[in-house]
Amino acid sequence: MVLVAAHILMLDAALACNFGYFFYSEFSIQLSGTLMSFCQNLSVRRRTLALAVLLISCAGISPAQNPVKDGSADAPAIWRDPGDIKAKDLLNGPGGEKHHPLLPVKFLMEDKGGQNSKFDVEDADGTKWKAKLGIEAQPEVVATRLLWAVGYFTNDNYYVPNLEVKELPAHLHRGRGHVISPGHVDGARLQRHVGGEKKEDTWNWQHNPFVGRREFNGLRVMMALLSNWDLKDENNAIFTDKEDRQEYLVTDVGTAFGASGKHWTEAASKNNLKEYSKARFISKVAPDYVDFNFPRRPPLLHLLVLPSYIHQVHMRWVGNRIPRADTKWLGSLLAQLTTDQILDAFRAGGYPPDKAAAFTKVVQSRIVELNQL
Repeated sequence: MVLVAAHILMLDAALACNFGYFFYSEFSIQLSGTLMSFCQNLSVRRRTLALAVLLISCAGISPAQNPVKDGSADAPAIWRDPGDIKAKDLLNGPGGEKHHPLLPVKFLMEDKGGQNSKFDVEDADGTKWKAKLGIEAQPEVVATRLLWAVGYFTNDNYYVPNLEVKELPAHLHRGRGHVISPGHVDGARLQRHVGGEKKEDTWNWQHNPFVGRREFNGLRVMMALLSNWDLKDENNAIFTDKEDRQEYLVTDVGTAFGASGKHWTEAASKNNLKEYSKARFISKVAPDYVDFNFPRRPPLLHLLVLPSYIHQVHMRWVGNRIPRADTKWLGSLLAQLTTDQILDAFRAGGYPPDKAAAFTKVVQSRIVELNQL
């Protein structure tokens, strides 16, 4: 206990140095000679050890869940055999054409959680949906279709470029900039869970029944391929299907198709073709594992929001040391997708033809890299 406390005290000094060097280099603020001298003399090894202690403590300790029992009909699942991948309809997704929301929708209540403008609505058939506005609406529709195509559980997601919302309040808490006329919002993603089941719980990336299994490692590869870097546990969900089996899925993949990690701005971090195109995909190939250039460490500016910065750094393990065999397995599934199917996924997200084609080209180049391992 004394040793841990000492390391945490060392960490305070180390973080002070990090802040000092950051502000000095970025904003030319001169620290006092005593503090700067101390920072310069603090060994890198001690600072690294102290930072590791904080990262471990911030990660939290959760009990490991019971492993999945192979062959059990009611065992929890994170993946299922997708069947004939080439026959998948990526334009309409897992819900298919018949489950499209019946428009217009009626406003129910605003959801003030998270970073994006969201509210609950009910369509003309009485089905309830969650509407999300903003930069994440388009990429989320595409990402869920690609996940579903290779066997991962997803929600139903549909993109509506101009959504009519009856009884829409005159003043939303967020998202006012997306109201294009009375009762109409632009660029809305409508989401519901297939079958209508309610979310029972969240699941933890480090502590879940699938850690170490091929299907879970494949999901890690998918997060890297999509560049979906916002890997908070609250973005994961557990649902129970009609057969009383638990399904584990990533329910929020809206940070996809941009930079490989949180960038300086939101616009560069997600749904950004330039950033997605130039980002390196695979960083290292070893005989038995693969490292991805994902998720990248955020710029030091984000140290100003320390808990978020620590979380982003801590989650870098998701893209590292993934078994090579599991990576190749996921690549073999993705390789079955045709160009038209991937284009359809981007069409479903409301992307114009030229942009859909450009994004498709990058996705395909990443699939080729997986299949060259």
